[in-house]
Amino acid sequence: MTKPLRVALAGLGTVGGGVIRLIDANGTLIARRAGRPIEIVAVSARDRAKDRGVDISRFDWVDDTSALAHYENADVVVELVGGSDGPALALARATLAGGKSFVTANKAMLAHHGLELAEAAEAAKVALKFEAAVAGGIPVIKGLREGAAANEIARVYGILNGTCNFILSKMEAEGRDFAEVLAEAQALGFAEADPSFDIDGVDAAHKLSILASLAFGTRPAFADVATSGIRHLLGADIAEAAALGYRVRLIGIAEDGPGGLFQRVHPHLVPTSHPLSHVTGATNAVVAEGNFVGRLLFQGAGAGDGPTASAVVADLIDIARGEFGPAYAMPAKALAVHKPADTGERRGRAYVRFTVADKVGVLAEIAAAMRDAGVSIESLMQRGAMPDGSVLVAIVTHEGPERAVAQALEKLRGSQSLAGQPMWMHILG
Repeated sequence: MTKPLRVALAGLGTVGGGVIRLIDANGTLIARRAGRPIEIVAVSARDRAKDRGVDISRFDWVDDTSALAHYENADVVVELVGGSDGPALALARATLAGGKSFVTANKAMLAHHGLELAEAAEAAKVALKFEAAVAGGIPVIKGLREGAAANEIARVYGILNGTCNFILSKMEAEGRDFAEVLAEAQALGFAEADPSFDIDGVDAAHKLSILASLAFGTRPAFADVATSGIRHLLGADIAEAAALGYRVRLIGIAEDGPGGLFQRVHPHLVPTSHPLSHVTGATNAVVAEGNFVGRLLFQGAGAGDGPTASAVVADLIDIARGEFGPAYAMPAKALAVHKPADTGERRGRAYVRFTVADKVGVLAEIAAAMRDAGVSIESLMQRGAMPDGSVLVAIVTHEGPERAVAQALEKLRGSQSLAGQPMWMHILG
């Protein structure tokens, strides 16, 4: 075997500790697969004295995280700090500019600065790897970048946020409302104290923009991802979906076509016959549809120290083997700029739930708005009064342009009959 691949590790949180434990446990096997040992030589974090359950005294400690970029005894820097800008971005830029390879699990930084970093890596002839940035331990980045490289991908979509899927699964299994299950998820550590990035769909949008770039050979375009989350979902929506033969999942979906690049994160009703409807708990799953390989399903643990550390070390093994390659499956200069697609003409079926005042004429008002906008109603359900006296009305539409549903909801905006914000979910086709 040749000399070890020497690693400088920034960030000693859950995943950083997992990387150390994984290399300690599987070091001999990793060396055989990589062709040489992989060794951590230096670490950096905010608190040197914190007990992380692993021995870090054997590594050089570097107080200034950005200094790892210039650490002479390291060949590659692993960034597990997080954040789209700040120390993480400074470390990435300095590492690549200094001619060292860079491994990260930071989807936010890649969503905002991925093109810049890919160009810097190519200019320096070093590797930029980020398998751990999307779907934890699931090798979906490698699957798209390498395994499906010969295919034209028609669509990539899936469940990209474990926190949301845990909440939705709990609501589904136990008949509980969103706020109650969110509090439990926070207590169990599945959700952050401030869960906005997860429950509002931002985390999934970061990941989707990375997948779309890999799948379609386009420049990362996070700003063009239409994003909404599950914050306003009710237990009644879950129950209504089940009665109709669906399960509710937060789905990120991307397609590239003549009308432009379509990217959206949105709650969907998923038919129980579809594999994604059976993905429960904090699990992630990604579907890619290739013109020769057909439908590919990647499923597994989307977070956690073990799965994410597994993806980080897989990238290090690639680098140890000398397998660099362009970060986004083709040279950065070859990545296309595609305009965002106009979603208004997308056709599909929809579920729309209204919380309304219990009074005469409300159903007629909703039906008239739908009629005037050209929305054809397939079914309409009205449930009994809620504790506050309001009533839930749910509509499933026939297939039609999304613009029509948007126009109907705009007609109802400000109506005195509506007691809350409508919930619009697409039905996965």
